[in-house]
Amino acid sequence: MGEILFIAHRIPFPPDRGDKIRSHHLLKALARLGPVHVATLGETEADFAAEPMLAKVAASYCLAGRRANLPLAGLRALIAGEPVSLAAFFSPRLRKWIDHTLSARPIEAIFVFSGQMGQYVPASYAGRVVVDLCDVDSAKFEAYAAKGSPPRRWIDAREGRLLAAEEARLARRASTTLLVSEAEAALFRGRAGSGAVNVRALGNGVDATFFHPDVVEPHSALAAAPGPNLVFTGQMDYPPNIAAAERTARDLMPSVRAVYPQARFHVVGRAPSAQVRSLEGLHGTRVWGEVPDVRPFVAAANLVIAPLTIARGIQNKVLEAMAMARPVLLTPAAAEGIGGSDGIHYAVGEDNASLAAHVLRLLDDPPARHAMGVAARHFVIESMSWDAVLAPLAEMVGCSASEAVRDAA
Repeated sequence: MGEILFIAHRIPFPPDRGDKIRSHHLLKALARLGPVHVATLGETEADFAAEPMLAKVAASYCLAGRRANLPLAGLRALIAGEPVSLAAFFSPRLRKWIDHTLSARPIEAIFVFSGQMGQYVPASYAGRVVVDLCDVDSAKFEAYAAKGSPPRRWIDAREGRLLAAEEARLARRASTTLLVSEAEAALFRGRAGSGAVNVRALGNGVDATFFHPDVVEPHSALAAAPGPNLVFTGQMDYPPNIAAAERTARDLMPSVRAVYPQARFHVVGRAPSAQVRSLEGLHGTRVWGEVPDVRPFVAAANLVIAPLTIARGIQNKVLEAMAMARPVLLTPAAAEGIGGSDGIHYAVGEDNASLAAHVLRLLDDPPARHAMGVAARHFVIESMSWDAVLAPLAEMVGCSASEAVRDAA
């Protein structure tokens, strides 16, 4: 097919957090279909260190710097009457490069990754536009507002309202609007109205070769400890992850330690907030922060836990743990979009009492934990490889099945 413009709010390298994992595999799949020009933003040293990896995949690219100055973005958004999310991800340099690329190259399709980046698609562009919202961000901010206190409640309510309007605008503009699960797609259809004519689910996959229990040794510190070890992984300045870590440490671990006094809860992930750091030592909690590789921690876990109250879309941390053949305990929100069966491929509990009961039941029954982990890995291999999940992508961007097969060859 012709050339593609890929616009993403974060550089898709390295694929070490949920949004980057998805954008990374989308970009590689698109690059197999035709030349891809990439417009994206970088924030950290690791982002800019990954520029050579981007250069190997992209036909051309612009990696613009982004400073996460939320107060300034908030002021700009207030003046412009737009969501803070748009102001926070706007770059004049990126806008100029995108406009030049559209005028200089035969771009047949624009793929927009994350709703904040829809602002870069010119109204005059007549080609195909695919917008991957991933999940319904506006609903997430509405949930924050419902649980928050003033003035944060008012800020989040405004963001939710304005983001909902922007999401609906993008759905009317796009040839196809993607969400990460059918549940998210159904939610969005109900919110966006009749103007959203082609809303589809495109799930996340997992690299079951990389996340394989036989290719990594369990972390030595966890393996040597009496245990049992409960593990939670994620970006630890993200509010839902912060709440899940606090919930486990404060509400679940006392019940676990009453039966297993040496049980430990390990929080693994970059940028732990002050709330997360304050959990260190509480009821056996260890906060590790950023680590080079989460796999040894997952491999050493007797149980991986994801007690998320607010969760949109499919949780990569859950798929990765399942691929590592670990038993996983989820809330209904964290289980959304995964498929599989409660009690076979994972366990689901909603309130603290049921979650604690599930933890103790699984810790008491090593054969059941092993069987659940084996079933989980088989499930993700059969149903959730990236190649299988992204197979519909060629048709969405206007590449015929025969062209996709030819280009893949």
